[in-house]
Amino acid sequence: MRQRHDIEVGEGGAARRIAVLERPGREPPVVWFGGFRSEMAGTKADALDAWAAESGQAYVRFDYSGHGVSGGVFRDGTITRWLEDGLAVLERFAPARPILVGSSMGGWLALLAARALRAAGPSRAPAALVLLAPAADFTERLMWDGFPSEVRDRIMAEGVYERPSLYSDEPYPITRALIEDGRQHLLLDGPVETGCPVHIIQGVQDPDVPWEHAMRLVERLPGDAVQLTLVRDGDHRLSRPEDLDRLVHVVASAVRNAAPDDPAGQLRLTV
Repeated sequence: MRQRHDIEVGEGGAARRIAVLERPGREPPVVWFGGFRSEMAGTKADALDAWAAESGQAYVRFDYSGHGVSGGVFRDGTITRWLEDGLAVLERFAPARPILVGSSMGGWLALLAARALRAAGPSRAPAALVLLAPAADFTERLMWDGFPSEVRDRIMAEGVYERPSLYSDEPYPITRALIEDGRQHLLLDGPVETGCPVHIIQGVQDPDVPWEHAMRLVERLPGDAVQLTLVRDGDHRLSRPEDLDRLVHVVASAVRNAAPDDPAGQLRLTV
């Protein structure tokens, strides 16, 4: 049965309450990392929960600070802070080698979490990663690099830019702290070693994370078994019924193959 938990992360003025939904079940635990300003009650996370309930799989999802029903203020969020949230959830609710499923920003955070888990030792390293439209380095490559000079100047001078959103009537606050902190976590300038199989699902019609960005990540995964699925008519959300079926199939396959037979470095491309 699904259980709601609230945990405290951070200390002093940075302390915040993180809301977690845990569905106990068999290992390896599947852990959902949501996207920028998304919630753990979203369509894709719900689809995985329904699958976990039916199959008896352990499944964990949570809201980053400033997101959904967690505490904190969204404008205070940075990659460092949201990664800290995710690592705290993993430490408490996924002590076995987890399967990390990351969507958009959650793909970047899942990659960073995988690096931290590997550093903690073989018993903590992830069993697999499933990444949907992974927005690795998005603060720099998909935001800052594309912002006109007047937007950059506003961020530096005023500390925030209210960016219009395709998915909400409210703009997204892009803060100077978010941009500058993101530079501490950039991955795509060198090899990205996960030590486990990686399956990337990417929509070709994605206006937010272009499919070429996913290809750049693939090029940085030289030591891992990588499978890339390009969805020709897929957008950024990948939340249509056929997209959800694909996601569940890929995650279920990752669970079955937690000890993969594929040789490291093998790349598969599905269109």
